[in-house]
Amino acid sequence: MKKEDKIIVIEKIADTLKEYSCFYLVETAGLDAEKTTALRRACNKADVKLVVVKNTLLHKALESMEGDYSELYGALHGATSLMCSNVGNAPAKLIKDFVKKDMTLPRLKAAYVEETVYVGEDQLDALCAIKSKNELIADVVALLQSPAKNVISALNSGATKLHGILETLSKKED
Repeated sequence: MKKEDKIIVIEKIADTLKEYSCFYLVETAGLDAEKTTALRRACNKADVKLVVVKNTLLHKALESMEGDYSELYGALHGATSLMCSNVGNAPAKLIKDFVKKDMTLPRLKAAYVEETVYVGEDQLDALCAIKSKNELIADVVALLQSPAKNVISALNSGATKLHGILETLSKKED
């Protein structure tokens, strides 16, 4: 590959990484065609972009970007696929689902999620447990609504009790 071509590929990889808030480095080299196709389909459904990259080109793309990605450089060996997503735990859940189906691959090498680096296959469970931005917003909204719901419920139950007491008293006078 010519140097000019490499520069273009490095820029494309860097642009792809900038489009997404998180990315995973995954080993997929041992998958046969059928399993690779299944993985690509699952990625498309989960809105995860799957790209096979050369380690040296990915390394240079990471170096060209703002931020410190040096912890990821140790994971750049062997065949590497890049899984990019805007939902932090989506690739992790996808990988875990594939491993559950009695597949040893894809195997997590490292991940960059919410400005934090996770290295090693043992981090998969932690990555699955990370809540997405939308899930966190939903939790906060639920917490904020809870006291209001309790007040409304108490007022409604009090109004019902008061109505029942007044109705009982009005019947006793008759």
